[in-house]
Amino acid sequence: MDMLSGVRVGQPRKRLWPEIALGGKRKRVFDFCAAAFILIAASPVMLAVALMVRLTSRGPALFRQNRIGHGGEVFRCLKFRSMVEDAPQKLAAYLDSNPAAQAEWARDRKLRKDPRITPVGHLIRRTSLDELPQLINVLRGDMSLVGPRPVVIDELDRYGLQRVHYLRSRPGITGLWQVSGRSDTGFIERIDLDKRYALRWSMRRDALILLRTIPAVLSQRGAV
Repeated sequence: MDMLSGVRVGQPRKRLWPEIALGGKRKRVFDFCAAAFILIAASPVMLAVALMVRLTSRGPALFRQNRIGHGGEVFRCLKFRSMVEDAPQKLAAYLDSNPAAQAEWARDRKLRKDPRITPVGHLIRRTSLDELPQLINVLRGDMSLVGPRPVVIDELDRYGLQRVHYLRSRPGITGLWQVSGRSDTGFIERIDLDKRYALRWSMRRDALILLRTIPAVLSQRGAV
């Protein structure tokens, strides 16, 4: 297991950070109730998206990937699949033949013109519909409605000493990164947003971020 500032990734969360961190029970109760309500209300839309994904490209409707959660615990983050089935091979071939894309990937860990994304994938990413299955992660306690963007181990390594701020809270379906431009925010700026969120957290700020998420998604600012 990788070590994160002396914390072993995958250890039980209760050994790492107190549950009262960043809202504790109040935040957890709100997350669970709100996620359950939204999941029920959005179930017809989720079924339609799942059918679109399955009927337009090879592979399962859901994509599962290990992400780093509260206190360094690894969890399986759920999304609707927006990429082709052989995405890793396609990315490697594209970066090998495109130095500019290689530099962009090394800097931001994302691409403006990503050859892996399917036509339906572009649609559900622009509208954030691909993230609806993360409501299940919220119900499980892996994620929160509001928090830092969930990262993989390689990304967290780039946080350096600032990783402690990320590890203090559960990753969120939305957060300061979502309402601050989504893909328009660079990696360094994203790290700073995670720090600001951890240091200034309050239930009121979470509520404001949730309200700001709606126009951010509708405007599709920073969507790719």
